[in-house]
Amino acid sequence: QSVDGKAVSLKTVLDKKRTILVFYRGGWCPYCNLHLAALGEAEKELLDLGYQIVAISPDAPKNLKVTEEKDKVNYLLLSDSNGELAKAMGIAFQAPDKYKPIITKGSDGVNSNFLPVPSVFIVNLDGEIEFEHVTPDYKHRISNDLLVAAAKSLKK
Repeated sequence: QSVDGKAVSLKTVLDKKRTILVFYRGGWCPYCNLHLAALGEAEKELLDLGYQIVAISPDAPKNLKVTEEKDKVNYLLLSDSNGELAKAMGIAFQAPDKYKPIITKGSDGVNSNFLPVPSVFIVNLDGEIEFEHVTPDYKHRISNDLLVAAAKSLKK
């Protein structure tokens, strides 16, 4: 779902242009917020290379709006509260008990037990993943330098 709660077909989004697809834990996560803000700093360069940025979390649409405003995000934020996409991508995991109240609140009660592993994928127009950076340690994220270098190398 989009920030306004409308259903979004990821295929339709991916068909538009090459995509930097980012999975993050939620707007409540300070490491995720730092990562989203850092992506904003690389956004112009990635857009100039012909990419779009799409960031997905289990947060409910109304909470995406909060993240969008707080982190001054210009790229597309989407909600995967039920975890269908994270599970299909193989990056959903059973969250530790201490996170369950936070996850439940962030997803408006839709999700109470899973989190996505923080991940970044570069997806081509055929929907194929050309690059992936999956980080089980939520405190460490891909650097903008590495992401931009990967994006540039895939454009050649």
